[in-house]
Amino acid sequence: MIHKMAKLAQSAYLDNGKTTKIIFKKIGGYTGHKFFDIDGAQCHAVWDKENYVLCFRGTEPSEVSDILADLNAIPRGSETKGWVHSGFRNELDKLWESIVAHLNSKTHQKKKLYITGHSLGAAMSTIATSRIEQHRKVEGLYTFGSPRAGTRKFVKAIETPHYRVVNNNDIVTSVPFWLMGYRHHGILTYINYYGNVRKMSLWQRIKDKWRGRWKALKKKQPFDGAYDHSMTYYVEYTKGL
Repeated sequence: MIHKMAKLAQSAYLDNGKTTKIIFKKIGGYTGHKFFDIDGAQCHAVWDKENYVLCFRGTEPSEVSDILADLNAIPRGSETKGWVHSGFRNELDKLWESIVAHLNSKTHQKKKLYITGHSLGAAMSTIATSRIEQHRKVEGLYTFGSPRAGTRKFVKAIETPHYRVVNNNDIVTSVPFWLMGYRHHGILTYINYYGNVRKMSLWQRIKDKWRGRWKALKKKQPFDGAYDHSMTYYVEYTKGL
């Protein structure tokens, strides 16, 4: 299931072209597709007779609104409990009314709901899940390369099973900073330097991260954390999950 959601999160970067619906159908047999696109914030909804998936798009360097969202780390009320990153919440708010109206239509209100996203899309997915679970069950939240979306009170209130996948030194997963009060949520699925999913202690992960940095420097790749954030690696390394 994690690999399938990784492919959906990757496909969230697609525009609403003629081939997009075909790609989503190939991934999971989804027969329905709707694209939400408001002021730079984007999300794809795909569904079949039993399931409905929200796939939030991550940061696009060419989108000014995405960059501003990532930088606006001032805490703001979450609408549930605690505080969230203002920029992430603002991007979700652009789409919120449209998503809720579609999700709550008679066609979809009884389907099993899943939510996924990468990078900015992962943070938006987490905030969306916290809101939606107040009214209906979310079967699972799957995030890849997610930044910290909210404060301790916010993340402790989320009850939905959350599979949070982190690839080695993915730099985005280290922001906003812990000292600012932000925390991660979910069950960590860690991908080590060799591209394998392993259960590792904190100390083992620290050593593995240093291994990744050292190997990257030897290859003359100074931006190891940026390389590890690529959605391509998340899709490749989660095969079989």
